[in-house]
Amino acid sequence: MRRPLNAVALARNAMERTDSDFTPPPEVLAYYDGFPEESRLGFGFFRLEFERTKELLARVLPEPPARIVDVGGAAGAYSLWLAEAGYEVHLVDASPRLVEEARRRSAGSATRIASLSVADGRRLPQENDSAAAVLVMGPLYHLPSAADRVASLRESFRVLATDGIAVVAAISRYASALDGLARKFSLDPRYVKIRDRDLADGQHRNDTDADYFTTAYFHRPDDLFAELEAAGFQEVRVLGVEGPGWLLPDFDARWDDPEQRKDLLEVARALESESSILGVSAHLLGIGRKR
Repeated sequence: MRRPLNAVALARNAMERTDSDFTPPPEVLAYYDGFPEESRLGFGFFRLEFERTKELLARVLPEPPARIVDVGGAAGAYSLWLAEAGYEVHLVDASPRLVEEARRRSAGSATRIASLSVADGRRLPQENDSAAAVLVMGPLYHLPSAADRVASLRESFRVLATDGIAVVAAISRYASALDGLARKFSLDPRYVKIRDRDLADGQHRNDTDADYFTTAYFHRPDDLFAELEAAGFQEVRVLGVEGPGWLLPDFDARWDDPEQRKDLLEVARALESESSILGVSAHLLGIGRKR
């Protein structure tokens, strides 16, 4: 797999962060204060993302009751699912609103999340070598600087015990272009400007009043691979989550039909590691191990 990023330089820059750097972009916090992230995975093509992510996690995580840190855990969709499966789960998110929502949901669950913290993914409250697995399910989206992304991954590496596994989510570089085609967003010239910059350098900026995504970085598969290696992970691989199924205009009807839902999932599985088509998935999962 091609590695366009200088891993040594990324790792060096990540070590030179100061306390003043540990502040999420204000527009990102504002976005999650208003966007219903807590319900996102329950509707539309996001349901494919949720089911496939759970499937991939179940495949690579250690057996319960292992300790898992869910960084960027939002309102606890994955944390609560993992707690129900018998894991000891510690949720961390930068959004106070979403952490409070996760706390509320955990309090009403028979299997609670072990701890919930408001913190930045580049400075976690967990101790060194304290987790069997770390999920980074969103922070990389909202760190425009490569050095910051590697800093976040190095922090996850610090928290992991030897032989621990990290599962890291990223948004595909091509997601906005494909989504724009499927939903005709390209009829809006403001969207075309955003899309074109996404394709050029991965730096997603919404400087309009339209309800598009907030400040983010969109990865190529090989970028995610290189960042995980720069952070010290070994046995790195990158998988596509959704495959092309999320782009179908009749997605809801297909998902609601058991046979067609099975087909959506089977195609996503068949294409998950095919390098020539990884980027068609809206989301990527990078997997690495601490040795």
